[in-house]
Amino acid sequence: MNTLKIKNVSLVYNNGYQALNAVNLEIKNGIFGLLGPNGAGKSSLMKTIVGLQKPSEGSLIFNGSDIVNEPFKIQKHLGFLPQYFGVYPKVSAYNLLDHIAKLKGIQDLGQRHEQIMNILEKVNLLDAKNKEVHTFSGGMKQRFGVAQALLGEPKIVIVDEPTAGLDPEERNRFNTLLSELSEDIIVVLSTHLVEDVRNLCSTMAIIEKGAIISQGAPTYFIEQLNGKLWAKAIEKSELSKLETEYRVISKQLIEKVMHITVNEDVCPIGFHAITPSLEHVYFNYLNRYKK
Repeated sequence: MNTLKIKNVSLVYNNGYQALNAVNLEIKNGIFGLLGPNGAGKSSLMKTIVGLQKPSEGSLIFNGSDIVNEPFKIQKHLGFLPQYFGVYPKVSAYNLLDHIAKLKGIQDLGQRHEQIMNILEKVNLLDAKNKEVHTFSGGMKQRFGVAQALLGEPKIVIVDEPTAGLDPEERNRFNTLLSELSEDIIVVLSTHLVEDVRNLCSTMAIIEKGAIISQGAPTYFIEQLNGKLWAKAIEKSELSKLETEYRVISKQLIEKVMHITVNEDVCPIGFHAITPSLEHVYFNYLNRYKK
């Protein structure tokens, strides 16, 4: 069992901006979802975990090793899939993986070949191994990104907004792949897409303004909202008044009609009960934190 312990980690940049504020997390094998809006501190935390920057305070322990002072203790076991990554033009998938494997220190030719072929099969790209990666579809490129992240048999894989821009079919295929990979390693999924966390993660944390505002199992969070969510279609002119009377956690237009959801112990007059979802949990915590 792999374990990453993040204890009281804070990060203040030279310009005085506080990117992380006393972050505490313990992450084990499986997919851990780090959910937050753009600018919430997700990327700052990821960069700190992988040793690209040192925290101003706190400690990070990976499988018993202090990775703040010895970042190579996690880097040699790390796979990383960024949101956007470039590829060399006119280089096949196999040759590019071979090049990356060399950079990761896999020097034995036979070992590299066996590992690359196994990974290509795992990500369903074996038939495309001789095709140039720059010609791949968006979904194929993301699966290639997973392939390069898996080189070197990592114990922890970090994926940043992995399904952004994928069509529903490719997203489902990609999520299935991540789920299968997470049985023996840690996968940290950094995203602002609630759907990805709902589909994949058994544990999660919500981050906003550099602080963890809640963490636990998605099902637990959803259960806490049972019997407390009520919805209503309204006129746009009513919104300001209702926001002063109730805890409005979300509002959206459906066929040009404004619908609001409120979090109250008792159903307000004119509202109806709705079944809570992880999206409601997310909006509820973000709205609570802003107040």
